[in-house]
Amino acid sequence: MVDNHPMLVDLKGMTLYYFDRDDSGTKSTCDGKCTESWTPVAASANAQAIDDFILITRSDGSKMWAFRHRPLYSSRADQAPGDTNGAEDPSNLWHIARPQ
Repeated sequence: MVDNHPMLVDLKGMTLYYFDRDDSGTKSTCDGKCTESWTPVAASANAQAIDDFILITRSDGSKMWAFRHRPLYSSRADQAPGDTNGAEDPSNLWHIARPQ
């Protein structure tokens, strides 16, 4: 499935997503088994926030990127740049991250 609406992607062109349950603005709730399907977008230890992109500290102490206070993830269901298979989440809790 190809999505023609603007969306956030990682450096490899893979679609980024956010999770409805990440609603505190300060932490990720996707840990353990959740990360088997959804990969947190890791940030280096020296990364710095810029504009709408901020850093969130995960429960294991690692850093990840968030956009407008929503932690960002890639979907293991996506195989190639531009894939949006993660948007086909049956729970309807995962959404494509968009710049608007």
